[in-house]
Formats: sequence, structure tokens, C-alpha cells
Amino acid sequence: MTTLQKKRAVQRRGVAPSGGLSTPERLADLEARMRKLPNRSVATLRRLRREISRELRALPGTQVLTLAETLVVEGRCSRWFAHELVHFHTEAASQLSAAWLNRLGKGNSEWHHVDPFATYLLGPAWRVGRVTDAEIARWARSQDHWRRRSALVATVALNNTARGGRGDTTRTLAVCDLLRSDREDMVVKAMSWALRELSRKDPKAVKQYIARYESELAPRVLREVRNKLGTGLKNPQKKRG
Repeated sequence: MTTLQKKRAVQRRGVAPSGGLSTPERLADLEARMRKLPNRSVATLRRLRREISRELRALPGTQVLTLAETLVVEGRCSRWFAHELVHFHTEAASQLSAAWLNRLGKGNSEWHHVDPFATYLLGPAWRVGRVTDAEIARWARSQDHWRRRSALVATVALNNTARGGRGDTTRTLAVCDLLRSDREDMVVKAMSWALRELSRKDPKAVKQYIARYESELAPRVLREVRNKLGTGLKNPQKKRG
């Protein structure tokens, strides 16, 4: 058994984190374990992420945040993997701040970077007050369309029951107000998602919103949100025959 394996085995038995791996050792260990995976599918990686989350359970939150930031900055794994490590570590998630979120979200440049980040980290932190409305507005006003998308996707955490949301019409529509004229494709899609998610909690407010701003909202947003309100589906299939 190697030194890393011995330390990991000790940690699994619940020994205090001071006897565990250092951040560089954890990174090396993670890479070694990834190389042994039969494939890099999401399902396979998520099994590994769950295993690592169990090992990190007793670690201080700041160490988990530092580990996640290193994974993001150095590109050691998929960004969602690092975001989930934080989301599923109670203390790390409770220590998220605007500064940490800016660091963990820096360089997001694909929808599959943004959406896990916004639904697992940015949105929940905003929902419980660790990020202010003003800070979310700054994301929405960014010249980077991925940050603008992040602000809209963050509203999903306010309204999706499975993600802990209870519904927040005021804050959701405040972000939509900042971006309703935005025609960047990734932002338009996020606007549709934000309004469709809110429609589960407050369909009346969403119906009134799209009626009031029909001339400003993108046709895709109007179509998909109206479909959701009318049929429960974003894109209902036409009946055959």
C-alpha cells in the first residue's frame, strides 16, 4: 500500500483531517484515480465524486474551497466535479462568499460550466443571503455573456423545489428586467429557463410579465414560456395523424 493509499484509508476511518492528505497530495491522488476509471462518463465521474466527498466530510470548509479552486484553475477535471465537491460539503457551502464565487466561476465559458456553478453554488448562496442582490445584478450587467447567463440560471435555485427553492418572484423578475432585451443565444435560453421555473411557483406573475414585455422579450422566450404555461411543456410535440 502506497503512502497516499494509507492516508486515504486512515481518513475513511474518520480520523481528524490533520492526518489526511495535503492539497497537492489530494490532486495527485485524484488524477491517479481518474486514470484508473473505465471511462469518463458523467455517471462514472459522479461515482468518484461521491467517494471523494465522503473522504472530505471531516475536512474544514476552507480546505475544500481551496481544493475546488485549484481544480478549476488548473483544469484537473470537469468544472462541475469541483462545483459539486463544494455543494455537497456542508461547511464549504456555508462559507461561500462573493469573492469565492468570483474565483470559482472565473473562466466559465460553456453552458456545462455555468449551469452547475449557478445552480449548485451561486444560486443557493444568493438564496440564503451569502450573496447580495446587488452582487447578482453585477453578474447580470457583465460584458461576459456567460456571467449574464449565470445570473439568470442562479434564479433556478430560488424557485426549484428539488434545489431548495420556495419561490421568489421579486428577485427572479429583477434579474429578468436587467436582461430581457439581451439577444445573446445563451442568455435568451437562460431567460426562458428562469421564467419557466418561476411559472411553477407563480404562473400568474409570469403570464403578466410576458404580456407586459412582449415587445422586448425574445420570440423564443415568449414561445417556450407560453408553452410551459399552457401545456406544462417547453416544446410540446404536435399531435400525429
